[in-house]
Amino acid sequence: MKRLFLSTLLLSVSCVAASAQTATPTFDVKRISRDIQTLSSDAFEGRAPATAGEEKSIAYIAEQMKAAGLQPAGDKGSWYQDVPLLKADIVGTPALSLKTGATTTALTQGNEIAVRAALNGQKSVAIANAPLVFVGYGVRAPERQWDDFKGVDLRGKIMVVLINDPDFEGGDGRFGGTAMTYYGRWTYKYEEAARQGAAGILIVHESAPASYGWATVKNSNTNTMFDIVRSDPTASHPPLEGWIQRDLAVQLFQQSGLDFEKAKAAARRADFRPMPLKSTLDARYAVDSQVITSRNVAGVLPGTRHPDETVIYSAHWDHLGVGLPDAKGDRIYNGALDNASGVAALLELARAYGAGPKPDRSVLFLAVTAEEKGLLGSEYYAANPLRPLATTAGVINMDGPFAAARTRDFSISGNAKLDLLTMLTEAAGTQGRRYAPDPRPEAGSFYRSDHFPFAKRGVPAVSYDAGQDLVVGGTARGKQLADAYTRDKYHQPADEYDPNWDTGSVASDMAILYAVGRRLADRPVWPNWSPDSEFRATRDATAAQRKAR
Repeated sequence: MKRLFLSTLLLSVSCVAASAQTATPTFDVKRISRDIQTLSSDAFEGRAPATAGEEKSIAYIAEQMKAAGLQPAGDKGSWYQDVPLLKADIVGTPALSLKTGATTTALTQGNEIAVRAALNGQKSVAIANAPLVFVGYGVRAPERQWDDFKGVDLRGKIMVVLINDPDFEGGDGRFGGTAMTYYGRWTYKYEEAARQGAAGILIVHESAPASYGWATVKNSNTNTMFDIVRSDPTASHPPLEGWIQRDLAVQLFQQSGLDFEKAKAAARRADFRPMPLKSTLDARYAVDSQVITSRNVAGVLPGTRHPDETVIYSAHWDHLGVGLPDAKGDRIYNGALDNASGVAALLELARAYGAGPKPDRSVLFLAVTAEEKGLLGSEYYAANPLRPLATTAGVINMDGPFAAARTRDFSISGNAKLDLLTMLTEAAGTQGRRYAPDPRPEAGSFYRSDHFPFAKRGVPAVSYDAGQDLVVGGTARGKQLADAYTRDKYHQPADEYDPNWDTGSVASDMAILYAVGRRLADRPVWPNWSPDSEFRATRDATAAQRKAR
């Protein structure tokens, strides 16, 4: 393991001292299972923000935090931090069609296409005869000498783009290889479409570069949309945002005399030029948009010696709520693994801290809203922190933190290099578990979990992953089960609690999460990013606000 940075020696010495002071508590696996079962039950209606499911969810979490001995850490002495959000729904069924020559083809929402409710403040979308233009990966990255647009005027037009970034197919190039950069995320592509002044954007879905199937796209985009409240939402969102199936894209290219695969290959080169398609899009639908208030839940165990310094455990409480029915007619997206399991881990850690020795630093337990809509609850907290980010020692996020069975390894989302990873590696090593790099860096997981809003502001932050090398069955079996979950349950009603789950990894994962948080809370250390990390300079800029001891 060669992830040793400038502060590793200090951290290693601290770990020995800390472990001598604080024994690992016993975690109640049955209680964790009960929390998962409760939060993912049909009674909680899929835990969507701004629904009755939210009210039940946040009340339950606050109740459990209070019982664990935490103190309210939200607004005005409450358990909650208000998170104002723009909420938008498509009214009725959108009218969508493509015209090629004299032929008009109607498109069915959720089948060939999935468009989102407009988040630019409009009350309706009315697009007629908008030309489609293929702009490769839709990336403009001056620092990499890359521009997919080449000055083309996209006003009044629909961008058609590929998901992920230009290195995904070939494995090497200006974007660092197969590990997705932020340019590969759909959020970036929507933002770039707004910057280009486009009337809309359609992302071509392919399962491998997206890292999930069409069911995930459909279920995530055809229900209620949320965004943070922006002073100028049109700067971040074009009128139309959506995805199309690969088969439809192939057809569009054929009708324009183009080969889809050859066009994809051309898009991997810096000399790519936009390709007009011989089709236009009509889209008409009303949008019900309003500003609502959702809530993060925050409980704190105040530190005894340095209460103004903070360690954060986080997990998102929300899921997709009630949406389109699956093949069985089930419309409740229960989100048992994603992410009732993370909240259950958060609550059990709160109980362990509440019952154990009081920490030197304050420990904040933060359950955030609207992760499924773009990390909005954590983004709001990071922009409006309840406790200063400069004196937040680290963030440990939990999003599906347990493995399908006991593992020999662990991982984190993405391939970031930071001292928190060294600490996790050492804690896991006491159990004979090793660090394994993210097996799917091309999925862009680093940008898809609630640690990211903290990371981009310099706070050392990780999202824990329990690994895939199963004690019984090895990596092959672990990958098989992970792939099956992504295919059959992720963002689908089938993500439900199962009393027959193998909980063999739970106690081990909880012990690692506790050990690292406890080490941060009890020792006078300030972890950092590696010297070559893009987040290091931002963290270093606030160094004067942290006490050296």
